[in-house]
Amino acid sequence: MAKYGISTGILVLIISCMWFCAPNPTTEKPVQAFLNLNDSVKHVGMQMCRSCHNNVYQTYIETGMGQSFGKADLKKTDAEFGPDALVYDENLDFYYKPYFQDSVMYVLEFRLEGKDTVHKRIEKIDYIIGSGHHTNSHMINRNGYVYQAPITYYTQDKKWDLAPGFEENNERFGRAILSECLTCHNHTPTPATGSDNKYHKMPLGIECERCHGAGGLHVKEKLMGKHVDTSKFVDYSIVNPKHLPIDRQMDLCQRCHLQGVAVLNEGKTFYDFKPGMQLSEVMNVFLPRFTNSDKRFIMASQADRLQMSDCFKVSGKLSCITCHNPHHDVHSTTENNYNSACQSCHNQNTSQSKLLDCSAPKTQRNLEKDNCVGCHMPPSGSIDIPHINITDHYISTKNTKTDDTLSQEKVEEIAGFLGLESLIVKNAQALEMARGYLALWDKFMGTPAVLDSAKYYLDQSKASRTEKFNTLVHYYFNKKEYALLASIALAPEEIKDAWTAYRIGEAVYKNKNLPKALSYYQQATSLKPYSLIFQEKLGSTYAQSGQLKAAEKVFNFILKEDPNRKMALANLGLLNAQQGKITQALLLYDKALTLDPDYKNALLNKIGLLIQTGRSLEAQPVIQHLIKKYPNYQAILKQQGIL
Repeated sequence: MAKYGISTGILVLIISCMWFCAPNPTTEKPVQAFLNLNDSVKHVGMQMCRSCHNNVYQTYIETGMGQSFGKADLKKTDAEFGPDALVYDENLDFYYKPYFQDSVMYVLEFRLEGKDTVHKRIEKIDYIIGSGHHTNSHMINRNGYVYQAPITYYTQDKKWDLAPGFEENNERFGRAILSECLTCHNHTPTPATGSDNKYHKMPLGIECERCHGAGGLHVKEKLMGKHVDTSKFVDYSIVNPKHLPIDRQMDLCQRCHLQGVAVLNEGKTFYDFKPGMQLSEVMNVFLPRFTNSDKRFIMASQADRLQMSDCFKVSGKLSCITCHNPHHDVHSTTENNYNSACQSCHNQNTSQSKLLDCSAPKTQRNLEKDNCVGCHMPPSGSIDIPHINITDHYISTKNTKTDDTLSQEKVEEIAGFLGLESLIVKNAQALEMARGYLALWDKFMGTPAVLDSAKYYLDQSKASRTEKFNTLVHYYFNKKEYALLASIALAPEEIKDAWTAYRIGEAVYKNKNLPKALSYYQQATSLKPYSLIFQEKLGSTYAQSGQLKAAEKVFNFILKEDPNRKMALANLGLLNAQQGKITQALLLYDKALTLDPDYKNALLNKIGLLIQTGRSLEAQPVIQHLIKKYPNYQAILKQQGIL
């Protein structure tokens, strides 16, 4: 149990001090009246909050947010382990076995041929993400670089399975956990400057200041004896969401409960939003709309579904905290708590003529025990996460009560794509829409129509070419119009966005201009030195340009940062082979193949080196494995006289 941050003596002093009276809340105040929105106000941490608000702390830590992220230990996990804790990926032919050993969690990946284990890889699990209401997913921390493990425990079905998205694209232990994900599932970590998924500090769970803002001023005023009777007045030293306008309340919740295509504003990061701000100051969120969008929804879309509802549109006073107390777990909140929110408007005495009492027959109401939520917000499945049942926040008289998750047939129901809707910024500018479509193409829908829409909005945009430049580069890159992209490129030193430099580098590389490509990759890595993807491209281009010492330095840097980068291992092996260091080269190839037994580059390099050094017999099992996984190589190897 952590010690309180304020001594008993100080607490007595605070209580004995005179009350400081803030302005009456009935007087309209702008959001800026909350003084802790100032950048100079520092965070104090949840244990400091707890020292005065222990009763709130004790209930909050049991909520989904309070349990959102933690160390992978027996106390945190909700999973069941044993003989049934086994997952098979039939596409890649890997088994996954989660287990605890000496209170440490691991995931074993293995492959069988008959009864023989022909591949085995063990990864230590460092964090569990997810409250356990629906899932536990698992994170690996390698020298600060955080990746997702390929299996998830689905608590409602009490079942282990591939993690969401891995059933179609199993990235095994290589899916980078970016800030967009972590800043919703956890309190704000401290990212390494110039990285996508490296973090210096990793908190454990969402803390108070995510919703209330930095607490430094609040604590300072209390220690000075400035107290506010919050039953009568607003304390402007810290944000209380219930005193925000409805739109700012919604922005606070939908920062995380509005999953879609998030596009940051130029120069902003996922760490810049503060409670009380407009979300549009930091980002926009887009959602693709289909002809059956009323039936299709993703798990973290509660804010969107709520705002589609007539209750939200008509009342003008509905927000998430109308029904939810963020300090209390949803499972400990009774049906009456939720239903009373409905009945505050839907009753015979309402002053709004459109909001009448329930029109269902009395027999049905008695059967359902007047459970408004059960009828009008029935549980259902989501289209993005399997094995879960969640409350649909689209309040409608057309909903039907069901305990079934969405069937695959419903998920795959033929639906026309209507377009991308801008949810945060109404009447978004053409350039914003173009950026939204490009992000949609990158993350979800790589179809030509999406790029056509991006081009339409780029053409419509009145922004200057300088303002459009990064987006134009992104568009031409996705269109694979590399020659055109290379022709519009700025000089490397003029580019201040790492992805723009990288995309131009790729375009120039495709046009066979290695020296010029190298200069853009150098700029990309100078802007994002801990992007290991960029570093790998830089190193391989150095090698192809004959700058072997420079390439070796880059690959060694990558492996120092993360020793499990198979591309860097295979490329470093090739460099060693070119220098006649045969034993070291084979060792590096084998390390890469231990990580991924099907890694084509390592297989080809190892085969070539073994044959070149007269060890054709040793090469045969490697050749057979290559052909089994990549059958088209049989003809290629025959042409080269290897088979």
